Amino acid sequence: MKGHLFVISGPSGVGKSTIITYLLKKIPHIRYSVSYTTRPPRRGEVDGKDYNFISKAEFKEMIRKGEFIEWAEVYGNLYGTSYRFIYEVMEQGEDVIMDIDPKGARNIRDKIDHSHLIFILPPSVEELFKRLKGRKTDSDEIIDMRLRQVFQELRESRWYHYVVINDDMASAIRAVEAIIISFRYLRERISNRIEDIINGYKG
Repeated sequence: MKGHLFVISGPSGVGKSTIITYLLKKIPHIRYSVSYTTRPPRRGEVDGKDYNFISKAEFKEMIRKGEFIEWAEVYGNLYGTSYRFIYEVMEQGEDVIMDIDPKGARNIRDKIDHSHLIFILPPSVEELFKRLKGRKTDSDEIIDMRLRQVFQELRESRWYHYVVINDDMASAIRAVEAIIISFRYLRERISNRIEDIINGYKG
């Protein structure tokens, strides 16, 4: 495949969505892999843009047909990533960025060449709690459940290719952007242009 896949993971409230939204506007030739989920939409989320919202019956049928490259149950809801979308986009030479949990990231790493795993860490657990409370999209019960998962999620960062600490959003965005852009300069990705330059030399 000609493109690369960038997997973004991290605990809820760490800023993954903000980082991805900015990069999709800033970096050309990169597309977001919209996951499928059985959870209900949050306020402001758009079907087909933020997630593909489907029923559990539909999700299980997609599992049966082998349409997911990975899927997992997270906080009682099912999430999955489409094989077809990722392969078609990467084969066209474009990059893909996605937001999935560490279990899904492991599956991606094992199944797709040219996949690069980036973990976003909060500056502290206390700061993460403040962010979760401040965004007001989840109940206190859900927030408590997410926080109980935080320590396990943070340990998962040890096997990621890259770790970015989001103690400043602008700096975190620049760090992830630099990682993605660096792969645009791999020799294999610009080999045709290199040959054109070399063959164009008349000396």
